[in-house]
Order: sequence, then C-alpha cells, then structure tokens
Amino acid sequence: MVVRGPKPTTVLHSRRVRIDCAASDPFTTHEVLAAMHGTPLRGKRVVVQRYGETNRNLQAELKSEGAEIIEIVTYRWGLPEDTTPLLQLIDALGRDEIDLVAFTSASQASNLFTVAQYDGKEASLKQSLGRTLVASIGPVCSAALRKLTVRVDIEAQPPKLGPLIEAINAALSDRRPLGK
Repeated sequence: MVVRGPKPTTVLHSRRVRIDCAASDPFTTHEVLAAMHGTPLRGKRVVVQRYGETNRNLQAELKSEGAEIIEIVTYRWGLPEDTTPLLQLIDALGRDEIDLVAFTSASQASNLFTVAQYDGKEASLKQSLGRTLVASIGPVCSAALRKLTVRVDIEAQPPKLGPLIEAINAALSDRRPLGK
C-alpha cells in the first residue's frame, strides 16, 4: 500500500489498513516514486486510484519497472451544467476586475480553459491571467497551469488550503489596487 498524501494516510490509519510506503512533502508523483524506490514490481499488478486525469508519468515509470497497471476511477471532475459563472469570471478577468485567481486543483484549471475554448475566449483568458495574480494549491496544480502556459505567482507551502489562504493574504496586502 503506497499513499501519496496526509489525507489518505489518515483515512487508511483510521481503518487499520497497513501502509507500506508514504510519499513525502510536497506529495507529488516524484515523491511517490521515491518512496517506492527498490520495491520489486516486475510481474506485479499495481492498482492506481485515479484522482482527476490519468497520471501518465506514474504509469510510465511503473510500467518501465515491469508492473501491470490497473487504474480505478473513484470520481471524475466534470464541468457544471451551467457554465455561466465561469464565463462571467472569464469576462471579469478580461475587464481587469479580478485581482487574484486561486486554483485548488488541476482540474479547475483544465475546466476553466475548456469553457473558454468552447466560447472562443482561450486566448483572451491567457492574456487576462497574465495580468492577474495566479495562486495554486500546490505543485500538481501549478504544473497543470504551466502546461496551459499560465504563470503561477503563489504556490501554497505545504500544499494545503490554510497555507494557500495565508499566502494569498500576504500577496494581496502587499499589492496596490489595480489601476492605481
């Protein structure tokens, strides 16, 4: 049993599930693989619980070690039926009415850009985010934003909501209002 972060560790401990390896902070694929280093995988079946999109890097590394990957999907991130609030956010960003956008998951970034693309506003969204402070919950989310060519100004350390809010408060208290 390999665990990526503190939340699943707590849940598994509460259910008395043995944990063999645990990733260290900041709990990314790199740390998962480091925790598993030396674990013989050739000919073994490895079940990976998917959280959002398929983790291609993790799968490739496990396969290169000879593992057979079985991916289970326990939940899926999807767009809401009504995307009007997202379109309103994109428009407000375009009018420079937003000082900071906080992303708490990679899927949020992906979904925002999907909605922008459907409405023909992807290029303007990128430009708008380039003029706005962008905050990310942690390295996985930041990597997704960078893949979308979005600059990340603030990243929570450690990747949790409390530190993200503290970093946002600090950044906004040091910043003059837009237009001044």
